[in-house]
Amino acid sequence: MRFIPTKVHGVLDYLSGGLFLASPWLFGFADKPAAKWVPVAAGTAAITYSLFTDYEAGVVRELPMKTHLSLDLAEGALLAA
Repeated sequence: MRFIPTKVHGVLDYLSGGLFLASPWLFGFADKPAAKWVPVAAGTAAITYSLFTDYEAGVVRELPMKTHLSLDLAEGALLAA
């Protein structure tokens, strides 16, 4: 069952990845190394695997959507921890 169409999911992937990348500077914690690099790594990872996902927003389209969703879940769990 799809809650969000893949076309919308793709746009949200790139927007959220960009927000993660910019968040240390947007929210003023770029002077703390660990606090800075965790969201930068998360944003980079999200954008990277989005580029390789087989959906409308993908460029290389090699990664199945099911795997992409598993990576989303894992990244969310790691960020929550």
